[in-house]
Amino acid sequence: MTTEAHAAERRRPPLIAVITLLTAVLTVFLIAFAWPSARSEPRNVPLAVSGPAPAVAQIEAGLEQAMPGGFEITAVPDRQAAVQRIEDRDAYGAIVLDAAQPEVLTASAGGPAIAQVLTQLSARMSPENPAKVTDIVPLPKDDPRGAGLAAGALPLVLGGIIAAAALTQLVRSGAQRMIGAVTFAITGGLALAAVLQYWLGSFEGSYLGNAGVIAMSIAAISLTLLGLEWLLGTAGLALGGAVMMLLGNPLSGMTSAPEMLPNGWGTLGQLLPPGAAGTALRSVSFFDGAGAARPLVVLACWLLAGVALCGLGALRSRGRAVPARHEASAVAA
Repeated sequence: MTTEAHAAERRRPPLIAVITLLTAVLTVFLIAFAWPSARSEPRNVPLAVSGPAPAVAQIEAGLEQAMPGGFEITAVPDRQAAVQRIEDRDAYGAIVLDAAQPEVLTASAGGPAIAQVLTQLSARMSPENPAKVTDIVPLPKDDPRGAGLAAGALPLVLGGIIAAAALTQLVRSGAQRMIGAVTFAITGGLALAAVLQYWLGSFEGSYLGNAGVIAMSIAAISLTLLGLEWLLGTAGLALGGAVMMLLGNPLSGMTSAPEMLPNGWGTLGQLLPPGAAGTALRSVSFFDGAGAARPLVVLACWLLAGVALCGLGALRSRGRAVPARHEASAVAA
């Protein structure tokens, strides 16, 4: 064995170190994806209740006993007001305490998991007089469980990560990388929205609106990762990808709702592109845009942050290039 081979062999980490690292990575992936689902339960879910004040207080006490901290109750004057809060995305559901027959209003399009919880609670409210369950904003008939939107969370994240990784490897010019990221986000948004809306039937509403939200999400992720790679190299790309994959995806709430995630983590997920995209997609697709303003602002902030990081990367590259040119000129002289 040559001296160079001996040196290379010594630089390689011990097998036990490699196995330990791989085990740690696998464990982190399991925790990131399994923990939010395993701890999924209602937490401060906005719920409207209509009826006489004593009855509303009784329902609030009963819900607190059944699921402590699970619901945030808002009293409304009548059923119409309850429906309006649901359609405005100010509440996930409502309880209408009618003397003849109580009614539970749900919105499965806003969160199938919460709609299921409310349906189960309706059976326990008054066994002798079961509550009527009405889905005010239902999911599409072709996708009654919302599986398409839930499954779309991962492609959204992977689209941005793969785009950034491929562009950094295949395109030398920073400006062309940015143009490529935005162009891919547009084409990817149009393609994914077409599949989810026209083939799987998981979306409703405006096709271009749905495609626009997806494109914003992909562009926000890919531009941010491009900027991090420009500034920090491969480490920046890896760090950004890990945040989007290990935090953004499992905390997005697409499979349930942000209020079903552990305290604080659902809020964090809504500040990352995947979570903001999921909420915006539900709003644009099923609620005529109600409740979409905040998640769209989050996506816009990530887009601007990505552009800013790329700008800083360009300035840094330019700063490095000037001394190199001066040094080359001095050598030539």
